[in-house]
Amino acid sequence: MEQTTAKENKMGVMPIPRLLITMSLPMMLSMLVQALYNIVDSIFVAQINENALTAVSLAFPVQSLMIAISAGTGVGINALLSRNLGEKKFEEANQAARNGIFLAFISFIAMALLGVFGAHTFFRLQTQDEQIVTYGTQYLMIISVLSIGVFMQITLERLLQSTGKTIYSMITQGLGAIINIIMDPILIFGLFGFPRLEVAGAAIATVAGQIVGVALSIYFNCTKNKEINLNMKGFRPNKKVILTIYQVGLPSIVMQSIGSVMVFGMNKILLMFSSTAAAVFGVYFKLQSFIFMPVFGLNNGMIPIIAYNYGAKNKKRIMATMNLSIALAVGIMAVGLAIFQIFPAQLLGFFDASEHMLEIGVPALRIISLSFLFAGYCIIVGSVFQALGNGVYSLITSAARQLMVILPAAYMFAKLFGLSMVWWAIPLAEIVSVALSTLLFKRIKRFKINPLEQNAVK
Repeated sequence: MEQTTAKENKMGVMPIPRLLITMSLPMMLSMLVQALYNIVDSIFVAQINENALTAVSLAFPVQSLMIAISAGTGVGINALLSRNLGEKKFEEANQAARNGIFLAFISFIAMALLGVFGAHTFFRLQTQDEQIVTYGTQYLMIISVLSIGVFMQITLERLLQSTGKTIYSMITQGLGAIINIIMDPILIFGLFGFPRLEVAGAAIATVAGQIVGVALSIYFNCTKNKEINLNMKGFRPNKKVILTIYQVGLPSIVMQSIGSVMVFGMNKILLMFSSTAAAVFGVYFKLQSFIFMPVFGLNNGMIPIIAYNYGAKNKKRIMATMNLSIALAVGIMAVGLAIFQIFPAQLLGFFDASEHMLEIGVPALRIISLSFLFAGYCIIVGSVFQALGNGVYSLITSAARQLMVILPAAYMFAKLFGLSMVWWAIPLAEIVSVALSTLLFKRIKRFKINPLEQNAVK
C-alpha cells in the first residue's frame, strides 16, 4: 500500500487548492512574461510610426492562427496524455507525446508555405496603404517561415504540463521572452552596430526567443520529464492516436481560429473609419493579454488535473478544481477591469498614442473591459469541456460569441450608430457566452461528471 501511494501522481492525491496553485502559478507567471514581451514588442514598434503599429496589429490574426493550431493540438495531447497517466497506461502516454511532436512539425511546414505564398495578399485584402503593406508583409513572412519555434515550443511545454512539471514551462517561456525583449530594441533601431531593421527586427526577435525556448524545452523533456519517453527513433505516425488527439484538439483549434476570423473581420469594420481605429483594436489585444494570460496560465494548470481525475473517476476533485479555478479567474479579471476603467489614457500612452488615438481608444478600452468578468467564467468552463473530451461544446460557445454575435453586432452598430458603438459588441457577446456555457455545462455534468464513481482518495 505504501509503495502504491509513493508512486501515485500528485494530481490524484494533493489537496486541490495547493495542487492548482503549484500547477498554475508557474504558468501564470510565464504567461505574464509572455504578455509583457508582446506589449514591449508593440511599444517599440509604435516608436517607428503609427503605420508600423497598424501593420503589426493587422498581422495579429495570423499569429493567433498559429497559436490556435499549436495550442489546440496541445490541448488534445495534454488531455490524452494526462488521461493515460491517470489510467496507468504509460506506453499510450508515450505514443501521445511522440505523435504530438510529429503534428507540430507538420503544422509548421503548412504555415511556412502559407506565409511564403500568402503574406502580401493577406495585407492587400485589408489596406492599400503601401507602407502598412510593406511593413506587414515583412513581419508576417518572417514569423511564418520561422514558425517552427512557436509550434514546437508550445507542444513541448504541453508535455511538461501534462506530467505536472509546469515550473520548467515557466523557465522556457521566461527565457524566450527575455531574449525577445532584449533583442527588440537592438534589431528594430539598429543598436550596438546591428542594422536598423524596424518591423522586420521585431519579427526576428520574436522567433529567436521562441527557438531558444524550444532548445530548452527539449532539454527539460529529455532530462527532467521521466514519466514519458520522447525517443523518436523508428517512429511511425499512429492514426488512432492522432485522431484521438484531434477529437479533443480540433474543436479547440477551430475555436481559437474563429478568434482570428473575428479579429480580421473587426479590423475590416474598423478600417471603414480609419487605420487608427484598427491600431486601437490591436493595442487593446496587446493590453488585454496582460490580464487574460494569467487566466490562461490558470487554465493550463487546471486542464491536466481535471483530465487526470476524470481518468481516475474522482468526481469530487473535478468539481473542486473547477469551482476554485472559476473563483480565481473572475478575481483576476476584476483587477483587470479596474485597471482598464481607471487608467485607459495611461495604458494607451505606452504606445505613443496621438490625440486621435486617445480620442478613440479611451472609451474603447472602458467599454470592452466590461466583458472581462464574464470572460473569466467562460474561459474556465470552456476548458473543462476540453479536459473532459467534449471540445465541441467549447467550439459551439466560441462560434456563437465571435461569429454570431460580435461580428454581426459590430457591423450593425458601425452602420447605424458609428465607431463609438462598435465596441459594445464585445460585452454583448460575452453575456451570450455565459448563458450558453452554463447550459452546456449542466448537460455535461449530468451525463459525464455525475455518473463517476466517488473515489475515496482525497
